[in-house]
Amino acid sequence: MKKDKIIDKIQKLKKNRNAVILAHNYQIGEVQDVADFVGDSLELSQKAAKIASDVIVFCGVHFMAETAAILSPDKTVLIPDNNAGCPMADMITASELKEWKKNYPGRKVVCYINTSAEVKAECDICCTSSNALKMVEFLGYEEILFVPDKNLAAYVARNTKIRITAWDGYCYVHDKILVKDIKEKQRLYPEAEVWVHPECRPEVIDLADKVLSTGKMIREANETRIKDIIIGTETGIIYRLKKENPEKNFYPAKDLALCSDMKKINLKNVLHSLEEMIFKVEIPYDVSQRARGAIEKMIRV
Repeated sequence: MKKDKIIDKIQKLKKNRNAVILAHNYQIGEVQDVADFVGDSLELSQKAAKIASDVIVFCGVHFMAETAAILSPDKTVLIPDNNAGCPMADMITASELKEWKKNYPGRKVVCYINTSAEVKAECDICCTSSNALKMVEFLGYEEILFVPDKNLAAYVARNTKIRITAWDGYCYVHDKILVKDIKEKQRLYPEAEVWVHPECRPEVIDLADKVLSTGKMIREANETRIKDIIIGTETGIIYRLKKENPEKNFYPAKDLALCSDMKKINLKNVLHSLEEMIFKVEIPYDVSQRARGAIEKMIRV
């Protein structure tokens, strides 16, 4: 089926189902183009909770769709490919967290939004890459546990006096962006600023002009006068950056910084998801309620 016909069918079904399509910044360009809203995982989940729709098609990975379902219990949340997971989120389970917490009695747990609903249910507060420092300090404790991203935890630890014990997890995409990759792009584009995601390694962050979440990268790109920027995150975001800022040049810090799970979503399975109303994201009520508490505490702060 031709692309135009697929898009036409998606638009008609979207209207018939009273559905909205949400796409993460890392999605492929054609999926971003068909979406009603494009953003980071929390932005999209908050949008899902506010918008008047019956169905949400979440074009991202599973923990993102779960977060939308937790914040929108009255809506049907679909993910076009049920195998679109997050290796970092999979690096810790609820049972592993429970056992780990036993080693640190009384410690509060901050969990990155890149975790499963079951893990969020065992935590005290959730955080994103843009507000992790704020959430860590909000709890008011001298020592906290942080799951699952050791690189984000290390970045926060640099900027606070709070002692952070981190789980040994990481994003394989950001962790593979190396110092040599940054230096090579700086050699090619000596006038460019370097922006990197806080999920990157500490030594990569040392080379950055700015450390920004995906949402902040989008906003900063719209505001800056800088014309050449090296982007240290998953390359899918560059499509949106170029689309919104055609007069600027964006270069990936690593050309192959690709999340294979993000790329599992395409127009064909978005259409199939709307046609068959699959794959529904369903979370046990008790888990959903406890996870919601950690997420909403973050939102209130």
